[in-house]
Amino acid sequence: MPGIVGGALRAARLRSGLKQTEVAHLINISPVVYSRIERGRMLPSLPTLYRLCAALRTTPNEVLDYPTSLPPDVVAAAKEALLRRVRQLDTHQALALIRLLPGVR
Repeated sequence: MPGIVGGALRAARLRSGLKQTEVAHLINISPVVYSRIERGRMLPSLPTLYRLCAALRTTPNEVLDYPTSLPPDVVAAAKEALLRRVRQLDTHQALALIRLLPGVR
């Protein structure tokens, strides 16, 4: 696990164009400690992991190599539930929803 975390953090740091010392200073840890984390010699604490993710614009799931997408059956069930709710809307509610959709990512 330390190797996975360290490799993911290194990749995120390189994407951000930062040096190890810059990341360490951003999250207020020793550059030596950050270097050990990135080389897979130690794991960060949870608070440190969250600060690292914020500084490197990544997520804990990405750093821990967990899948970020939902299983297909969960997605299908959510879509069906959403469609059932949309079909229950009256005309005014449906129009309001349509106006909101262009701003949704």
